[in-house]
Amino acid sequence: MIRTFLNGATLALLMGAGLALTPVQTQAADMGICNFTQQNMFAGPYKVCQNNIDEATCLGRAEEDENSDASFAAEASCASEAAVGACTTSERATTYYEGDPSGLAIGCGFQQGEWADAE
Repeated sequence: MIRTFLNGATLALLMGAGLALTPVQTQAADMGICNFTQQNMFAGPYKVCQNNIDEATCLGRAEEDENSDASFAAEASCASEAAVGACTTSERATTYYEGDPSGLAIGCGFQQGEWADAE
């Protein structure tokens, strides 16, 4: 979604001065969610979903550690049904659909995240 934040008078003034305008994008149109199986030497495998992620980063998740089965969906939200909880960091939230919530909460802390049990 692209939004401009200029009123008509400002736009006319800038155009009259010969300035080209490029719309400011408030959120990247290619952002979405990533579902994948997360596994590393410490934990997993767990079915997870991450939000606020682009397709290239999502598909790269399958190449990290022992992760697999990455799939991207634009303009979607991670399902809350069957979730055991979520770890929210400054970059994104990761929803877990498998695993022990208390162990996942500890792992979330190592990522400087905040754990929330599913309701």
